[in-house]
Amino acid sequence: MSEADGGRPERDDRDDRGRSDRPRGAGERRGSGWSDDRRGGRPSRDSRDDRGRSRDDRGGGDRGPSRGGSGGDRDRGGAGGPGGYRGERAGRDDRGGRDGGSRGPRDERGGHRGPRDDRGGPDRRPSGDGGHRGARDDRPRGGYRDRDDRRDDRPRPDRRDDRPRDDRPRGAARDRDRDQRSPDRRDDRPRAGSGDRRGGYGRDDRGGRRDRAAGPRNAGPPRRRQGPSTPPSSDPARAAAFELLTAVRERDAYANLVFPSILRRYGLKDRDAALATELGYGTLRAAGQMDAVIEACADRPLHRVERQLVDAMRLGAYQILRMRVPEHAAVATAVDLVRETEGSRSSGFVNAILRKVAETAREKGAEEWLAELAPSAEEDPVGRAAFLHAHPKWIAQAFVDALGSRAELDAALAADDARPAVHLLAKPGEISAEELALVTGGTEAPYSPYGVHLEPGSGDIGELDVIREGVAAVQDEGSQLVALALTRVPVDGDSGRWLDLCAGPGGKAALLGGIAAMTGGRVDAVEPAEHRADLVRRAVDGLPVTVHTADGRDAPLEAGVYDRVLVDAPCTGLGALRRRPESRWRRKPEDVANLTKLQRELLLAAFRHVRVGGVVAYVTCSPHLSETVGVVGGIVRRKDLGVAVEHVDAREFLPGVPDLGDGPHVQLWPHRHGTDAMFLTLLRRTA
Repeated sequence: MSEADGGRPERDDRDDRGRSDRPRGAGERRGSGWSDDRRGGRPSRDSRDDRGRSRDDRGGGDRGPSRGGSGGDRDRGGAGGPGGYRGERAGRDDRGGRDGGSRGPRDERGGHRGPRDDRGGPDRRPSGDGGHRGARDDRPRGGYRDRDDRRDDRPRPDRRDDRPRDDRPRGAARDRDRDQRSPDRRDDRPRAGSGDRRGGYGRDDRGGRRDRAAGPRNAGPPRRRQGPSTPPSSDPARAAAFELLTAVRERDAYANLVFPSILRRYGLKDRDAALATELGYGTLRAAGQMDAVIEACADRPLHRVERQLVDAMRLGAYQILRMRVPEHAAVATAVDLVRETEGSRSSGFVNAILRKVAETAREKGAEEWLAELAPSAEEDPVGRAAFLHAHPKWIAQAFVDALGSRAELDAALAADDARPAVHLLAKPGEISAEELALVTGGTEAPYSPYGVHLEPGSGDIGELDVIREGVAAVQDEGSQLVALALTRVPVDGDSGRWLDLCAGPGGKAALLGGIAAMTGGRVDAVEPAEHRADLVRRAVDGLPVTVHTADGRDAPLEAGVYDRVLVDAPCTGLGALRRRPESRWRRKPEDVANLTKLQRELLLAAFRHVRVGGVVAYVTCSPHLSETVGVVGGIVRRKDLGVAVEHVDAREFLPGVPDLGDGPHVQLWPHRHGTDAMFLTLLRRTA
């Protein structure tokens, strides 16, 4: 199974060839370092042994990390790190593997003394030839290779010739040592258990490993506890997803902003990037649901579990319950991530929980188990739908209120929980939607004349040439539609002065600026945060747009002069949860009250700037009634407003878009229109 399919890296076939494809003959001397050359019958020596040895074999420190093997849990990462492939070993290392690393000296019985003998660790598992392998025989049999160690990438000779490391000639002394050395030195070595040891830990004068000092078998300095060995992480897709979960939890990061850089750092593209995106975004979307599953299998509440372990268990449980990933791959990869960062004890806890999740899902069925954990349909139908589609209940209730009934709730939540298509904007005057679809392999949007849709999981969109060249941008079709509606409303004596009162990060300002450039107009864009104002400046570069760093509620702009004003008000973002997977669990019901006050103040400011006969578009990416019709209705009904306004039916300015309701406002939905749940109200100032 390949890594893209969720499995472990496949074994390197060279490991198996090294131990079975050369039958032994009478001419081979076991343990001597010499073998019968089948082509000529004379003993020969593989010249590549010196190049294939680890650093332990070349006279380095006994406890230092080796390039071909491993020098402890902290050294197994090799040259990799959080941003790349971790170092991988070629074949087995010298702590109990069967192939690929140098073998220790042989004892009188013809077997090998395990390489851990000289560290005080007893041999525990008999080998097939009567000797002992090292106690670390539980390491995965994967044949991992180190990308940066080119010596280990060479094909290995048959290591069954068991040449002792002590007898390998070095440098100019090679010919002299060859003449002086007996082909078979087994009788010259101390026998296992004899107590004839040559003084302590370290190396002899030929660079080989010295045996430990005489005394009890477990004598010597204490060694730190080592858990089961594991190969370095060779699954960058899951490592990238795990890093995303950590960034969201520790830094309150926005997934859609930080994940592109993570993908680039791990070198993930195409299918690998799509897998990492589904793992990361999907786990974030389903976090609350996965928490309920984990708690059902744990012996303690999740608030008593370290958060990084919760992240790993969420990632593993999501693969088991909501992806087509084999159970063993989902469990093993999550455990590996924890072992590399938190150690063996924590990985054991994660392993136990995820195995129980997998076992329960297999016995009951994943969907049936989730249905069992959900609230009762009779007692709490909204709560049940919210749980099954991985939403907080209060958000599901807000959808019911905006839809008017529960009839479409399941469809709305399911669409909100699915991977969304990528929507692009073909910038007016730069490229047409038809051309953009051709160069990206996408399809033209059904409603926006400037929109193009790409399939979900299309990789790092920032790497597209049209994005880097600035002729296209990422923008939901719903956002395009509400901005275009403002430009389509007839305004008598339109002077071409437009205002975007809440412009950051600049997507709608760029669309308005592109249209204004073609019609001879100009746009003022206001954004209070300096860093977001810089984003707006970059988005509108070359367009007739002036960016002001100011609070839209008190912007230093002329009053009563603008023909069109866009108020894309800050909101809870409940309509764009499918694109901001962490938001559904980060938002709280109390956030609504704080935002509605700001929304009312911005709408009042817009009425001060718009001229008589001009139009204000009030827009949110939330369907919550308190943020939409609640804000607009409260402003329109006020007697002390100082201006007179009237509704303009927004439906006629979204031509071709079906299911827009009774008007005059418009509420878009993912399950109806394939867009984010954008709200639009058009208001004309009459006095």
